[in-house]
Amino acid sequence: MEDTDLSEGEALRRMYRVTADQERTFEQKVPDLLDLGRGYLGVETGFLTEIDDDRQRIVAARGDHERLQAGESCPLSQAYCRRTVEQDGALTVQHAKVEGWEDDAAYEAFGLEAYVGAKVVVSREVYGTFCFADTEPRDRPFSENEEAFVELMAQWVGYERFQKRATERLQEQRDRLAEFTSVVSHDIRNPLGILDGYLEMAEQTGDPEHFERCHEAVDRMETLIDDLLFLTQEGQTIRGREAVAIDELARECWSFVDAPDATLVVETDRVVSGDWSRLQQVFENLFRNSVEHGGADVTIRVGDLPDGAGIYVEDDGKGIPADERDRVFVDGYTSDATGTGLGLRIIQQVVEAHGWAIDVTEGLAGGARFEITDVDGPDG
Repeated sequence: MEDTDLSEGEALRRMYRVTADQERTFEQKVPDLLDLGRGYLGVETGFLTEIDDDRQRIVAARGDHERLQAGESCPLSQAYCRRTVEQDGALTVQHAKVEGWEDDAAYEAFGLEAYVGAKVVVSREVYGTFCFADTEPRDRPFSENEEAFVELMAQWVGYERFQKRATERLQEQRDRLAEFTSVVSHDIRNPLGILDGYLEMAEQTGDPEHFERCHEAVDRMETLIDDLLFLTQEGQTIRGREAVAIDELARECWSFVDAPDATLVVETDRVVSGDWSRLQQVFENLFRNSVEHGGADVTIRVGDLPDGAGIYVEDDGKGIPADERDRVFVDGYTSDATGTGLGLRIIQQVVEAHGWAIDVTEGLAGGARFEITDVDGPDG
């Protein structure tokens, strides 16, 4: 443990020097702050937690307590921090055994006599806690200044985590803009070139067939623009969740696919929690992809995965070569000269916006098989 008789002013000055250092990362600063707090407060352990799904995980820790080490986790119901996140200010305990903690699950699990902790809030949601503790009781209560010191550290962590998320979101937006620019500059030029060429021939010959090819080029550009707008504006969000019966969804989506010789077989009664309109885009794109690549008389099946973890959509077409499957969700991938190459990317974005995952493999009949996993039911 570092200095154990730091003054409040010196502790605050050291905190400022650590947090203001632009040359060091968040992960490098946190251990120094934990050591600083241990010294200022005179306790043996300092730790930062992250709380998710009613479970506490230690993100960083300083000290020798066996259960308070980075990577350790436990149910929130067995942690002192469960009370910390329930109040606005810091939670303090001078002598747990005397203050009624003796029969508490947290006391039994960790044996901490002294504790002070403050919750970390990011975007108005609880991220975790910033805490200090000792297996020996304190000879005096934590002062208001000491509480404020811990709360200040917790606020700094919250600010840093917010900045990290904001930076990641900004980078994602930049990446989408780069994708948009790349596809627009490449793919729209192709139908524009076709349009220009056939207009010139139409002017020279007056043949109406050339005008028809011009209309086809315009239609392709409209489709491409619609897909691009979806990807850049809406693809990563869902408007709200409701109970969605996959069999009903699949059959309704099939009614919008122009494939009179194709067959849809639905073999699931699964109900999921999702955005109906977004999932409609997933299934319509999957069905059209099967028809376009599997042939006019393709058979498409929708069913449950054997382990119950999700659903699949597969066809009996020619399938996707194994060496190309890693690229199918990349913007612009297509084996069809008339396609935009964005349909599968749209599918992936909508699936991931639901918190699910999608992968492509070979179907039982050798065609393409898309498996959607981590799917949750209407009760979450």
